Amino acid sequence: MNGQFQIAVHILTLLNAQPGELLSSEYIAGSININPVLVRKEISNLRKYGLIDSKEGKAGGYSLGMAAKKILMSDVYKAVKVQPALGQAKNKPNPACPVGKQISEHLDELAEEVNSTIINKLKTITLADFGDKFN
Repeated sequence: MNGQFQIAVHILTLLNAQPGELLSSEYIAGSININPVLVRKEISNLRKYGLIDSKEGKAGGYSLGMAAKKILMSDVYKAVKVQPALGQAKNKPNPACPVGKQISEHLDELAEEVNSTIINKLKTITLADFGDKFN
């Protein structure tokens, strides 16, 4: 699994921790210790889902797009999910093999079960709940 979820949660948690303030991508990047370009890329994606608002210009920056108590961690997960929870093989199994011809189907079913479990757990946690850990 890549680090997009962790980056997105870090961004949103930081915005939640400083309500009423507009934070720059440079400031956010400094907290995460990554390049501001990567922060802006993730912010752009989160904006598409309404999780972040932005203000352009010299005094601009980023803030939460809605109240933290309305943002479910499952919403964040769905916004950034780009890979199956269990990964994906780059090769195609041998269709002549009794295991090879069925393995993808069974692994896909297992991955869907795992993904559903992750989403169901994350539905129980709001950004506000998560943010409370930092007070």
